Amino acid sequence: MQNVITLLPDSVANQIAAGEVVQRPASIVKELLENAIDAKASFIKLIVKDAGKTLVQVIDNGLGMSPIDARMAFERHATSKIKVAEDLFKLHTKGFRGEALASIAAVAQVELKTKRQEDVVGQLIEIEGNKFIKQEECQSQTGSSFSVKNLFFNIPARRNFLKDDSIELKHIIDEFERVALPHPTIHFQFYSNGNEVYNLPSTTTIERISGLFTKTLQQKLVTIQEETDVVKITGYIGKPENAKKRRGDQYFFVNNRFIKSPYLHHAVAEAYRDLISNDSHPAYYLFLDVNPQTIDINIHPTKTEIKFQDEKIIYALLHSSVKRALGKANVAPSLDFNSEMSFEIDYTKQVSQPTVSFNPNYNPFESNVKSANNYKQTNETALQRHNKENWQSLYDKYTQSPEVIDQEKFDIEKPLEQKQLFSENSFQKKFQMYNRFIVCAHENGVLVVDQQRAHEQILYEHYKSVKDNNNSTACQQILFPITIEVTPNDFILINSLNDYFVVLGFEIEAFGKNTIIVRGTPAELGEFNIQEMIESILESYKLNTFDVKMDPFENLCKSMAKSAAIKYGKQLEEEEMTMILENLFHCENPLYSPSGKPIIMEMSKIDLEAFFKK
Repeated sequence: MQNVITLLPDSVANQIAAGEVVQRPASIVKELLENAIDAKASFIKLIVKDAGKTLVQVIDNGLGMSPIDARMAFERHATSKIKVAEDLFKLHTKGFRGEALASIAAVAQVELKTKRQEDVVGQLIEIEGNKFIKQEECQSQTGSSFSVKNLFFNIPARRNFLKDDSIELKHIIDEFERVALPHPTIHFQFYSNGNEVYNLPSTTTIERISGLFTKTLQQKLVTIQEETDVVKITGYIGKPENAKKRRGDQYFFVNNRFIKSPYLHHAVAEAYRDLISNDSHPAYYLFLDVNPQTIDINIHPTKTEIKFQDEKIIYALLHSSVKRALGKANVAPSLDFNSEMSFEIDYTKQVSQPTVSFNPNYNPFESNVKSANNYKQTNETALQRHNKENWQSLYDKYTQSPEVIDQEKFDIEKPLEQKQLFSENSFQKKFQMYNRFIVCAHENGVLVVDQQRAHEQILYEHYKSVKDNNNSTACQQILFPITIEVTPNDFILINSLNDYFVVLGFEIEAFGKNTIIVRGTPAELGEFNIQEMIESILESYKLNTFDVKMDPFENLCKSMAKSAAIKYGKQLEEEEMTMILENLFHCENPLYSPSGKPIIMEMSKIDLEAFFKK
């Protein structure tokens, strides 16, 4: 029998290893940026073309490498960070395994230019698909410049799995933010297809957060700063009133390394309990400094998961620190542990003898029935007295003879069918309940309609029909166009959806870096806060992106309908309620909202009669 186990060729083994490190262009961005930080760079420039598929280039002014180090850096498991296994628990750097450059070189065309300050000339190295091409001297500035071209050029199947440029660029921006955020003293620049996305000079942490996201973010954050023997916790947390429905803007950094930790997230979420709704998520930017010997960062290929030696203690300290910060900001009740726990008594004030008041005529053996009747008569409302005196008039509107119910037409088991059972003229008296529901009598029973979900479904089907009929919603020009600053990810999203925004009645133009101008809005919406509407639409859109099969225009229609629909708490006139009901039952699906939630609850005549026959 022949042997069946053989060693893999180096080329295949390198591609398998590369699959763990290089999943998409954003993976290369992360590794190269972290290498630049480890090289003690004070300036880092990122350049990408075609969302990193054509080029990812990182230029830094770090220490640079010698000719031998430059060549050795591309060998697997070649690293300057560790010598023995114990060094894994003393790490203060980003990279340490020596896998990044070898993995990148296995699936792309790599060019490296590097020079140390003491060297006269630099080194140029070219590698394609893990094949060494050349190494020669070249003119170069102090530091390093890595250029990664044509990712997955030698693995077409892997390249076909990459998403479109807007999605890949979003992932690159996410990785850039995770690296730039914990290093505010480093000057970062980011260019995509020749356009500047970020220019972040050296600054403070709060200014770096504002530079990465929006300038108005500072007003929505609360400072947190606690230091113990176990962990030092610093950073910023969002105010409860600014919590969002989507999980975003939530960052944990342990020793300036971005991590994902559901366990620590639960500690923060518990601190916000009773301050925000269950489906809302607070923003936080938290930095934890711990002893490297108490954590293990070598449990995941991407190093985004960390195992703590005393995770329960970290959990408790993080939870209490967030609660304390919210309390100091007067957004949650807190105890002042700095004040002396003693009674504050003014001993100079004369104390009077306490007195007791009582009813001398009280008889505990007096009939309780008489007391109850007196209380009832005293607290009876005027409306109750009126109904007692005029009880006959309560039945005036019901004196007509009851109709005979056709059992074949109205079956208890038969579901609601709007086309057959309802028409515009079939609605009788209607009223609004709790400023949330529309209650109306129908010839076959009683309907309770959720006003917000109903209006949302009406708008959703209307927006969808606009594109289906090759039309566009009328656009009303704004006398004074509105300028809105958005995050880079939102800026890319708006540009990718701009054609759909035009169909729905918006006129939006790009205006410089991460800024848009709204020149027109849908005429049918009337007056509204344009910036809040745009932000709400984008937030809903991103919340719906978990369904990858959803068409972008359909997603935008859902998001716009959710943002433009009337909200709970709005008091409606009778004409408005009638219009909602009539438009609802002209919808293709009046029973469920765009998110699949029920709109109507029905109580039939037979159900009512059966209940009162008991």
